[in-house]
Formats: sequence, structure tokens, C-alpha cells
Amino acid sequence: MSGIPHDHYEPRTGTEKWVHSRLPIVGLLYDTLMIPTPKNLNWMWIWGIVLTFCLVLQIVTGIVLAMHYTPHVDMAFASVEHIMRDVNGGHMLRYLHANGASLFFVAVYAHIFRGLYYGSYKAPREITWIIGMLIYLCMMGTAFMGYVLPWGQMSFWGATVITGLFGAIPFIGEPIQTWLLGGPAVDNATLNRFFSLHYLLPFVIAALVAVHIWAFHSTGNNNPTGVEVRRASKAEAEKDTVPFWPYFVIKDLFALAVIMVIFFAIVGFMPNYLGHPDNYIEANPLATPAHIVPEWYFLPFYAILRAFTSEVWVVQIASFITGGLIDAKFFGVLAMFGAIAVMALAPWLDTSSVRSGRYRPMFKWWFALLVIDFIVLMWLGAMPAEEPYASFSLIASAYWFGYFLVILPLLGVIEKPQAQPATIEEDFNAHYAKPSDTAPAE
Repeated sequence: MSGIPHDHYEPRTGTEKWVHSRLPIVGLLYDTLMIPTPKNLNWMWIWGIVLTFCLVLQIVTGIVLAMHYTPHVDMAFASVEHIMRDVNGGHMLRYLHANGASLFFVAVYAHIFRGLYYGSYKAPREITWIIGMLIYLCMMGTAFMGYVLPWGQMSFWGATVITGLFGAIPFIGEPIQTWLLGGPAVDNATLNRFFSLHYLLPFVIAALVAVHIWAFHSTGNNNPTGVEVRRASKAEAEKDTVPFWPYFVIKDLFALAVIMVIFFAIVGFMPNYLGHPDNYIEANPLATPAHIVPEWYFLPFYAILRAFTSEVWVVQIASFITGGLIDAKFFGVLAMFGAIAVMALAPWLDTSSVRSGRYRPMFKWWFALLVIDFIVLMWLGAMPAEEPYASFSLIASAYWFGYFLVILPLLGVIEKPQAQPATIEEDFNAHYAKPSDTAPAE
């Protein structure tokens, strides 16, 4: 658990002592709930409980849906219609599951960008950050495979396009693609594989989440100032922290309740708003949709994938140097996965000695542009692969990589940060304390 000095669980009754000596689960729960938490956490620290809720929601609704789903190309689409029309509450379960994935990604993007702004990836939390990025990759894989299961037009053709990317890898691409599909093309074997993995991966995510929580309990939470909790003594630590229960549990539950009101309003009144109408047409390998697009949460990276065509000079240089080994398609695949990799490398690319973006005036502007860039990439990913969208995608992709590989390292050298508070207590008093709390006694 956390290295911050605090009271640990002490069993009192004979039964508690007997259980604790054999399986200290109560002590683990107590230390988790009562962990000292920086008392200046703001509302951007609510996304953890939202993500936990989403994971539980997806697992529970997914298990029930799997009881009625048939992973066969001749029956998958009809089984989804059966769930929607004949299973008691089936339409609500499916809409909760489908829109729960969208809420999951809204929360994870807010969580990631909060970490990027407040420097939550900096030492000693690099492993926590890497585990978080692994969770994100597993989420993307799970969501992609889940999108294929309804076996609509967009499901089939989305699977065809995305799995086709693996074929672009030199030498080993085609064997990997065949292994992934279970044959030469998207068919029944593909659907069975994706159903199995879609069912399995959420439990892998749950295990990674447990390790993620364990990791930040070991290092302690980051906070808006980026200043660490004082650990010299329990008295000093108590000035910087409050127990997670009841203070932040109540705050998190309130935030979750507000988000649930919005979520259930969407599920109840506009459940198909974020979906694609073509997915209500059964998959037809002989009829290609006019415009194949993935779900909205994949669109930024889909835009990066499409941005690097054979006309782009970087692609031409890479192809020339490698003797044609890296063509436009493979370069796009490298760029798409590279866009996630550079986020994972942020702990080593950020050279600033100051953790929090709150005290970095130049960083704030570049980071704001990064957020706008991400939203623009999301919009561009939904647009046709033609001008002017192709050029805009290339510019937006260049900024994404430029931010992490050039701007972030340079800012640590040229930026002059503002003065930080000496302690979390000082920051908390400056923002929240009443004048009478900080006034000297007469």
C-alpha cells in the first residue's frame, strides 16, 4: 500500500483476528478506502469511479447478452434482433452495453488528458501510466471486436478493413492476418474468434485495473499541484491529505450520479445516436458501403492511419530508404500505433522538472492545441478520404507527433515555470480555506 504514513487496519474481535491472520481481505479493503488522498483533488479526479462503473456495467450486461447471442454468420444478426424484440429487457441491455462503451471511452479520454496535463505520468508513476496505456489498448481491442458481433454491414466491412491492415506488415503480415481471421477472409471463424476474445478481454482489463490501482496506491495519488504529499511523519501527511472515505467517495458518487442522469437520458431517448444506420442492415460481402467508418472513439487514429498516403514526402523517403519495404499502407499502420506509443512514452519525452501544467504557461497553450487537435482528428476521421480533409488530416497528424516528439522535450528546456506551492496544504488553504482558518491567532 501507500508509503504515506497512516493508520492501518487492526482487527478487534476474535473472529476478525482469525480471519485477518488467514486472509487479510478486510484489511486490504480498509486500507483501500482509508488511503490518505491529497485533499486538493479537483473535479477532474472523478473519472476513476466512472471507469469502474463502466467496466462493471459492460461485464454484467455482456454476460447476459452472451446468453442469447449466437456467434455464427448465418444467425448472429438474427440473434441480435431476437435480443432486441423477444428477450425481456433485451433492448435495454443492448443499448446499455452499446452506449456503455461510448461512456467508457469518454471517461478514459478525460482520464488520459487529465494525466497529460497534470503530469501524472512523471516519476515515480511511470509504471502506473504504462499499465493505464495497456488498459486503453485492451479497451480498443475489446471495443473493435464487439463492434463486429452484430454482423451488420459496418461490422463486416469494418472488420475487413482493420484486419487488412495486419496484411501490410512485411514478411509476417499475411500469416498474422490469416491467423486472426481464421481463414483467407472475414467469415464464421472470424466471428467466433472475435466473440471469444470480446468475452475474455474485459476480465483481462479487470485484472490490469487491479494492478493499476495497486500501482498508484504504492506511489500515492498525483494532485493538481504536482507537489508530493509530505511523508516525514504522520502529522505532516495528515495536513496534506484526507481519507478517501468518506470525503472523495461521496464526491465521486455525486459526480457519478450526475453523469448517470445524462447517460440514461441518452440510452432512453437517443440510444442509436452514436451508432451507424448501416449496422441495421445484415452483413453482405457483395455490397460495400459508400463510406466505411469505425466507431467515434477510433476516429482520431483512423484519421492518422489514412493521412499518410503515397504522395506524402515522409512516406516516399521511408519507402526509398527501405527499398519499398515500408509502403503507404504499412506507414499508416505504423503511424496509427505510433500515435498511441508516443503517449505511452510521455514520461521520458517530457523533460520539465515541473510536474503540473498549472505552473507551465507555455505548456498550457500547446496542450490546449493538442486537445483541439484530437477533436479535429476525430471529425476528420468521419470525413471522406478526399481533399481538403486529406490535407487537414496530415497537418493534424503532424501536430500530434510534433507535440510529443518535439514540443514536449523542448518546453522542458526553454520554458520558465511559475512558482509552485511548497506543500499541498498551502495550495489547499489558498483555494478553499476560510480567512479565519489561516489567520494568525491573536
